[in-house]
Amino acid sequence: MDLEQNNHKPQLRKPGKFSQATENGSFDELKPAEFKKSAFLHEETLSSDLRFIGRVFTVETTEVELADGRRSKREIVHHPGGACVLALDEDQDIYLVRQFRVGAQAPLREIPAGKLEGDESPLFCARRELMEEVGLIADSWQLLTQFYPSPGYTDELIYVYLATELSKGVQQLDDGEFLTVEKLPLQAAFEEVKSGQISDGKTIIAILMAAYLQGKGEL
Repeated sequence: MDLEQNNHKPQLRKPGKFSQATENGSFDELKPAEFKKSAFLHEETLSSDLRFIGRVFTVETTEVELADGRRSKREIVHHPGGACVLALDEDQDIYLVRQFRVGAQAPLREIPAGKLEGDESPLFCARRELMEEVGLIADSWQLLTQFYPSPGYTDELIYVYLATELSKGVQQLDDGEFLTVEKLPLQAAFEEVKSGQISDGKTIIAILMAAYLQGKGEL
């Protein structure tokens, strides 16, 4: 992957009244006849109220009009988005970090990840997190996918990268960040996803996609 060509944040167009999601996740304009069939899938925002401004996200409540004219309330968590990276070495081992997660009230194993800072691109974020958390540099990068972890209440979008051709750098943990680094064969990680031992969503997606590519002989 050419880093210069892929160093800009991918633009994901939000769906509107006359658009629908395609198989690749983009949105195509609907013809009038098609719009009539899909109009019930649209909600019109009537008003919004910013309720909370935090260090990582903001929370907004909105009033929307449904397709049948009724009104309803929505609560939306606005998040800048994030990037994660599955680093795969020449022995087909991946690198996980184990850290305490307040939502799970337990330590979880995950691939390196972080939120986008300012105007940085997802690729830059993934490269930064790989260095900071694991102390690795990768010469080859591939965007595996991008996904909404929970679109029912948040607009967070996460970009999933595969990093190969690894070399050692210097780990640079943030102040107050405590974690351990573990190396695991990709196939073993795949089995732990199936058994539920690995339960973090972005990590599951990355491992399944990498295992699929490995099975096709593309890794």
